[in-house]
Amino acid sequence: MSKASAEGSDLRGWSLGVSSRFGGRLSLRGAARLVAFTATAASLCAGMSCKSDEDAPRQVVLYCSVDQAVAEPIVAEFERGSGIKVLARYDTESSKTVGLVQRLRAEQSSPAADVFWSSEVFYTIRLAREGLLAPFEADPSSGRAKQLVGPKGVWHGFALRGRVIAYSTARVGPDEAPHRLEDVLDARWKGRIVMAAPEFGTTGGDVASWFAHYGQQRAEQILAGLKANDIRLVDGNSTAVRMVATGQADVCFTDTDDVYAAKRNGWPVAMNFLNQGDDGALAIPNTAAVIRGGPHPREAVELMRFLLGKRVETILAESDSHNSPTHALLTGRYAQYEIPNPLATPYEDIADALPTALTTAGEILR
Repeated sequence: MSKASAEGSDLRGWSLGVSSRFGGRLSLRGAARLVAFTATAASLCAGMSCKSDEDAPRQVVLYCSVDQAVAEPIVAEFERGSGIKVLARYDTESSKTVGLVQRLRAEQSSPAADVFWSSEVFYTIRLAREGLLAPFEADPSSGRAKQLVGPKGVWHGFALRGRVIAYSTARVGPDEAPHRLEDVLDARWKGRIVMAAPEFGTTGGDVASWFAHYGQQRAEQILAGLKANDIRLVDGNSTAVRMVATGQADVCFTDTDDVYAAKRNGWPVAMNFLNQGDDGALAIPNTAAVIRGGPHPREAVELMRFLLGKRVETILAESDSHNSPTHALLTGRYAQYEIPNPLATPYEDIADALPTALTTAGEILR
C-alpha cells in the first residue's frame, strides 16, 4: 500500500469514528476539513499561550468579623505579597460574628468560604464542634499557649483584647471608677451603665464567662443586679463607648480596642480591666480557621500562615486596636497592651455556657 493510500485509509477509519458521533453526517472531505481546523486551532493556541485552569488568577474567600477598617490593610498586604486575590465578606457591628457564623452554618453542605477570621473564640469553638472546620498545622515556632489552639488544630487564637469597664473621665474620678464586675452592682451606678446586647459580639462571650466562672446561680444574681441598676442595652461595643464619651452614660462594659479608638479620637474616656472578683479579666483572642470543604484549599493554607504570623500581630499591636501579641517572638515587646491578669477559665467551658447565658440574659435584662 502506498503512503497516500495508507493515509487515506487511516483518515477513512478516523472519519467513520467521528461520523458515528455526529449521526453519520460527516463526509470524508468534512473530516479532512475538521482535521485541518483542529491542527490550525492547536497551532494558534500554542502561539498565543492559551490559558489553562492553572493560569487562572488565584483567589481565596475570607469571612471576617474583625472591624473592616482594621482588617482591610492586613488583607491588602497579603494580596500584595502572595498574588492571591482575597474575596472578603465582613460582618456588621449590630450582628457582630453571629451573622457570619449563621452564614457558615447555612452553607455547610456547599461551603463558599475558605477561611474564617473571627474577632472572638467562643463561636469558633462551637463551629469546630459542629464539624465545619478543618485541621491546620501552624508553625510550631510561634510558641503560642496551649489554650490558644483548638483540638487537632481546627482553630488558632492570636492577638488578644481584654474586657474592660470604660468610664467617663469628665464625670467619674479614677478613685471611684469600678474595677470589678461586682463594683458595678452598687446602687450608685443605677441608670449610669450601658452594655452591648449580649446576643452579638464579644459581650455574649463575656456574659457566658460569668456563668463558667461564678456558676449559674451567681451569674443570674449578677444579671439581676444589673437589671436593678437599670442597665441599658445598645447595638455594639463602640456604641456603648460613644454613649459614655457623649454623656449619655457614665460607665460601660466593652473591649480594650474600643477604648483605644476613643482615646485616639480625643474622647474623655478611660478604662479599668473588668475583673471577675479577684480572678482577673477575660482575654479574648482573634481566631483563624480553615473551612472544611472550602473551594480554594491551597490558598486557604497560605492565608492562614499569614494571619498567624508575626507580621499580622505586629500590625494589630501597632494599629488603633492595640491587640496584645501572642507569638513567642513578640510577647513582651508591647507590654503596654498586655492584659495583666487574664481570667484562667477555659475557653471551652465558656463556649459550653454560651447558649444558657444568652437565653438567661435575654430573660433577665430585656
